[in-house]
Amino acid sequence: MSTVVDDDASAEFHAFFERHHAELARLAHLLTGEPDAADDLAADALLALWHRWDRVRDADYPVAYARGVVANLARTRIRSAVRERRRVALFWSGRDERSEDPDVPAVVDVQGALRELPFRKRACVVLRHAFDLSEKDTALTLGISVGTVKSQTSKGLAELERRLGPGERGGRTPGRVRAVGATVEGGRR
Repeated sequence: MSTVVDDDASAEFHAFFERHHAELARLAHLLTGEPDAADDLAADALLALWHRWDRVRDADYPVAYARGVVANLARTRIRSAVRERRRVALFWSGRDERSEDPDVPAVVDVQGALRELPFRKRACVVLRHAFDLSEKDTALTLGISVGTVKSQTSKGLAELERRLGPGERGGRTPGRVRAVGATVEGGRR
């Protein structure tokens, strides 16, 4: 009898995987800014879900749970990268290799500006505008309150607006974030 349950669980998980892998990889890409790591993070998240599939499949919002796992893995990856950069900076801090005329890019793209946002603001903006999630779904995904989602999204968009300036032909920042989400989705398939 246990094989039937295991086969059913396996089939359910496989269907869940097929339905949501691309979305989870896109979320990982937008949160970390690392296209090469996106599939790995999504796979790691799905592996973690598989190990807890008996509980996850009974959850009210299994997709929100999966997005939360991806967000937590992305946060861990970002923190690890920051620690590594600090170590490298300490190693090279004795050298003074500054140039007189630094090459400052004229235009900051949306992905670059998103990477500069603190993680929670970035996650709220990406989930709300690139994934078109409701405030409630975003809150469920990140494990925070709806009020926090509202404030972090608002502050994140304001910060992006300051960083990016007005869009071409009056384009609004949320629209540009949606466009980046669509571009990443198109490139991931």
